Amino acid sequence: MNSKIEQVLGKGLVVHQWLYTATDGRVGASLGGRPMLLLRTVGRRSGQPRTSALLYVRDGDAYVVIASKGGDPRHPGWFHNLMAAPEVEIQVGRQRVAVHARVAEGEERSRLWAQADEVNKGGYSAYQTRTDREIPVVVLDPR
Repeated sequence: MNSKIEQVLGKGLVVHQWLYTATDGRVGASLGGRPMLLLRTVGRRSGQPRTSALLYVRDGDAYVVIASKGGDPRHPGWFHNLMAAPEVEIQVGRQRVAVHARVAEGEERSRLWAQADEVNKGGYSAYQTRTDREIPVVVLDPR
């Protein structure tokens, strides 16, 4: 994908997140047929609240998100925030859920990656080809 298309898509995600937040989940729980949640973290350096709209899949009671950052060589900021303070809140539609974040490994990671990649229509596999880092699969377990 070229950078112009990525810039337009990035701006679209900013608008999507704004709508999701501004309507308290009445709008935004889905984007292009893909389920979306709001992840609320605290900046590990700034201490300021941060919100990220992310595609998710369910695994039993847990929610699963992928720290892809579009295949960037660095992890997304929200991932670093989660690793510093894994007790966070998500919003799915209008429902808020307190969760504990952890990184999936081994067979669990493989299974959840395949599930999320299917929902994202192969997007995560494409992102993985752009980077040498293993893209983390993050499980958000309700607490």
